[in-house]
Amino acid sequence: MIRLIIILPIIFIVWMLLVKIISDVKKANVDWTGVTAMIGFIALAFWLRHITGMG
Repeated sequence: MIRLIIILPIIFIVWMLLVKIISDVKKANVDWTGVTAMIGFIALAFWLRHITGMG
């Protein structure tokens, strides 16, 4: 029961944050090319670290 009391508010807060982030992203004029380039660069860095074992 105590776990339920602790987990439910956390789930509610995460849900509210996701709703706010999604609404802000829909309103904002986001440069998706830059965002995807950053995500791709980070993914490439992790992949190269996994392949080479360096870093």
